[in-house]
Amino acid sequence: MVCALLQTTLPREGSESREVGMPVKKLQEFLDQHQVKYVTISHSPAYTAQEVAASAHIPGKEVAKTVMVKLAGRLAMAVLPASSQVNFERLKNAAGVGQAELASEREFRDLFPECDVGAMPPFGNLYGLEVFVAERLTEDEEIAFNAGTHTELMRLAYKDFGRLVQPRIIR
Repeated sequence: MVCALLQTTLPREGSESREVGMPVKKLQEFLDQHQVKYVTISHSPAYTAQEVAASAHIPGKEVAKTVMVKLAGRLAMAVLPASSQVNFERLKNAAGVGQAELASEREFRDLFPECDVGAMPPFGNLYGLEVFVAERLTEDEEIAFNAGTHTELMRLAYKDFGRLVQPRIIR
């Protein structure tokens, strides 16, 4: 788990120490272990995928957003271009379930305690979650996504993402 495993103790000014999440560093370590080349992009705080794309000067169709969904009651990740919305009919068909809906923050926030809410990277395999990716993202050479914070973006080859995550394609 990228975000959940990232904790370091830093001295707090004045006295005691505090835990600080370091999802970007842990994700980098994971990618390095698998010999994946990537770029980390720092940007001003942005909270929607479209804002992230604009802040990082990347077209919205090239930035992937991670949307937490429930498929027949179980949590999963849907990864799609920032400029898109989840097509629940297509997602249901890809998952082979009768029901697909958005998950509430309350239902998934504890899975990613070291990530900013809504900024979890699309590596559901590290959290025991199934990952579904929009077919359009597979057509691009690279994929860019939040790296656990609202100020960090990672970009890597889609083929490496696909190899590590093995997502199911939403057609």
